[in-house]
Amino acid sequence: MVAVMIFRLSLVCFLCCAAISTRACEIALVLAVDVSGSVDHEEYRIQMQGLAEGLRDGTVAEALVAGEAAVMVLQWTGASRQRVVTPWTRMTDFDVLEAFAVRVESTPRVWRNFSTAIGEALSFAAAQFANVPDCNRWVIDISGDGSSNEGVAPKEVHDVLAASNIVVNALVIEGAEPMITEYFWENVILGNGAFVITSNTYDEYPERMRRKLLREVTKQISGQRPDSQSPNL
Repeated sequence: MVAVMIFRLSLVCFLCCAAISTRACEIALVLAVDVSGSVDHEEYRIQMQGLAEGLRDGTVAEALVAGEAAVMVLQWTGASRQRVVTPWTRMTDFDVLEAFAVRVESTPRVWRNFSTAIGEALSFAAAQFANVPDCNRWVIDISGDGSSNEGVAPKEVHDVLAASNIVVNALVIEGAEPMITEYFWENVILGNGAFVITSNTYDEYPERMRRKLLREVTKQISGQRPDSQSPNL
């Protein structure tokens, strides 16, 4: 509860500063990568390579550069274990984007063999938007293959995230736990147009990430959950 209260106070200060800022970029996107104990070495490599490939997709890259998007990557696992591994970068041209993608795919893993603290990861990710107050949209893109089993529960930070219009989308990797897609639908995602995309295996991850980024870097046309956003995506 103390961590939640501190997070609330920090976010209130951030909102006061952001209110007087002139927004410039279209989207600020936090890419939050699960490195908990259920993710092995090869699965970690697939996640980071999939992120890089998704960013390089022609349509995604054009949208990011056209909107001068701000993008960052963080790794997360158990409580108090969240770290920015690729800091905020403005996608001002394709050379900058390519350099960012190269850095993403070569980033070493920070932790292994720890628990899954999704609420803590969301709180940490949300705090990072204080450094990009000029962006029109704030989106947390969280990947994971398990439910939260340590620290603050995801729903306990939802009201604070909602107060600052932060959207949380998810890419879920099935296999480690049953019904994990449904868990993310009910407990993790948040905001207007928020969605879950499911990867049935890690081999599907790169294509699913590309599809997810396509939806995130273009404006959502509806806050409703259409049939096409079913857990089978």
